[in-house]
Amino acid sequence: MDIRLRPHHGMCFQFYKGKGYSKKFTENMDDLLGRLSENNNTNITLTLSADSVCGSCPNNINGICKTEKKVSGYDRAVLEKCGFGEGQTIPYGEFISTVKSIILNKNLREEICGDCSWNEICK
Repeated sequence: MDIRLRPHHGMCFQFYKGKGYSKKFTENMDDLLGRLSENNNTNITLTLSADSVCGSCPNNINGICKTEKKVSGYDRAVLEKCGFGEGQTIPYGEFISTVKSIILNKNLREEICGDCSWNEICK
């Protein structure tokens, strides 16, 4: 299973409530999160481009997010704060727990992505 994830999606996953941009998007998120939760040792590869979530997002225009500048900033902030690197492969459980302990538990999420259109869900 080849799963590529943008680093900021480590925050999104922890607040996901079945809402999304479209039915296709939420079906993909439900499937992806279901597969990952079945096995926390599944390796994921961190990417700064379209990932396994983005494929079903209506903001994905030919592999590039229409808010790329904004989400790239989110990604870089997560990489920096968590000590991850672009292209790094890591077990999903380790990725999620690191994002939670370093960013979410220290209330840094809003500093990173407080201008996101989904911000209200994450409060």
